[in-house]
Parts: sequence; structure tokens; C-alpha cells
Amino acid sequence: MENKDYNTTRAKLLMPEYGRHVQDMIEYVVNIPDKAKRNEQIQAVVSVMGTLNPQLRDVVDFRHKLWDHVQIISDFKIDIDSPYPLPSRESVSTKPDPIPLKEDKIRATCYGRNIQNMIDLIAERPDDELKKHMIKVIAYYMKQQYLIWNKDSVAEETIFEDIKNLSGGKLIVPPDVHIGSGMADASTRKPHIPGNPQQPRPQHNGKKQQKKKWKKN
Repeated sequence: MENKDYNTTRAKLLMPEYGRHVQDMIEYVVNIPDKAKRNEQIQAVVSVMGTLNPQLRDVVDFRHKLWDHVQIISDFKIDIDSPYPLPSRESVSTKPDPIPLKEDKIRATCYGRNIQNMIDLIAERPDDELKKHMIKVIAYYMKQQYLIWNKDSVAEETIFEDIKNLSGGKLIVPPDVHIGSGMADASTRKPHIPGNPQQPRPQHNGKKQQKKKWKKN
């Protein structure tokens, strides 16, 4: 029976993004007895590697990275004169330091941590007109996020209760603040914050402005 060459019987690809042919070429160069010939052949292989991965051209020192990849694909067995310092096996296999994450849980996953952090900041502010407007803005945004999952409507009392729970009872929505229940409710328009230089565009009630025609004298 004819022997078949399956991927399961081949050597493991050390860098799959380059494919089997590049790994075979590097293995061929490793077995060349003459070092001068190896240096000549590996130049052609590195050129092919750069052609197969053009996205590396956007990386700083991409040529250096290609020569490092040659060492990795050869399993650090290739003996060549690299134009760059040779990487060590330890420097490649060393895992990066873990990124510390906050251990406190998100109080309401449907709103996310950013909303939770903003509510905490608003709760620490002194009671004034600006704080009232900030509460209305964040309540409006929370209603929008809520309606992403519930397409019908949501009572504003539900949003206000969520604000109270997220703040640990520190933030109570004033009784004269209203945001409506549906996405198309007129009262759900984004409120104006005092001191905000961005003003809404003037409304023309659907009528186009007529350009003045200048008559020749």
C-alpha cells in the first residue's frame, strides 16, 4: 500500500502563519553543511517570509522580527550569521507578567463597569444643578442600554431604582427628573448640560431655507 503523507504524521508547525513550505525550506537550510551556503540560502528564505506576511512591514524593525522568526522555526538549531542579535529560547518562551484586574464584581453586568464608575463619581459630587443634569444624562443613557435587550419599553422608575442600587443608596434621582419609558418618547431627548459649548442645530420645521436672489442693477 502506498504511503500517504498526512499532516498528522508531519512535524508540528512552530509558526503556522508561515506555513509548511517555509518550515521545510528552513529545515533544508539547517542541514546544509557549508555555512557560507547557509547564509546565502537563508537570505532568500527571509525574503519569501516577508512576501508572505506583508503586514509585518508596518511593524517597527520588521526585518529584525523576520530573522527572529527564522530562529524560532528552526527550533534554534540553525547556525547562520544573522545581522541582528540572536534571540534565546528563554526570551521567546517566557510568559508576560499577568495584568492585574479589579477583583470587585460588576454590580449590574447589563450596564457594565463604566456606568458603575460614573455613578460612583456622580454620587460623590455635592448637590447642585450640574449634578441633577448629570443624573438625567446617565439615566437617559442607561435607558438606551436597557432597551437594547428589551425592545418594548422600560419604566423610568426601573432605571431610577437601578441607579440607587448601583450607588449603594447614595444617589437618589430627584422627583422632578423624568426620562420617559420608550425610545421614541419626546422626553427622552438628550438634556442640555449647562456650560456645554455644543448647542443643538436650529430646527426649520422641515422647510428649506430659501436663498436670496440678487438682482443686477
